[in-house]
Amino acid sequence: MSITLKSFVQNCKVLNGLVTPLANMYANAAGYRKIGLRYDDLISEENELVQEALRRLEIAEPHEMYERAYRIRVAQQCSLTHSLLPKEQWVTPSTDKSYLRPYIEEVAAEFAERGQFDNIKVTPRH
Repeated sequence: MSITLKSFVQNCKVLNGLVTPLANMYANAAGYRKIGLRYDDLISEENELVQEALRRLEIAEPHEMYERAYRIRVAQQCSLTHSLLPKEQWVTPSTDKSYLRPYIEEVAAEFAERGQFDNIKVTPRH
């Protein structure tokens, strides 16, 4: 069983206590929440893996796709006008939940499994 850095930090109370405030400060400094975006809205769609994840999201949760498109349009408008949303419309850390990442991980696992099957070598028995 392999342990990832993420799970190691989450399971260690001391590291989690140090990293979580830093991560929140970084997210606030990045400013994407101030224009109405969630973290998963920043993921580039130019990747086959992400495109498949978005397709599955649209099938499973069409309202989430609508909300994503709306958030991106609002953020584009903020960018064009060089303004931020009113503070009450900012995305809060409690509402900045991952909605696309689970689909990306699922598709990545399927692509990896498909890649393993594509590399299987069949040897004839004599």
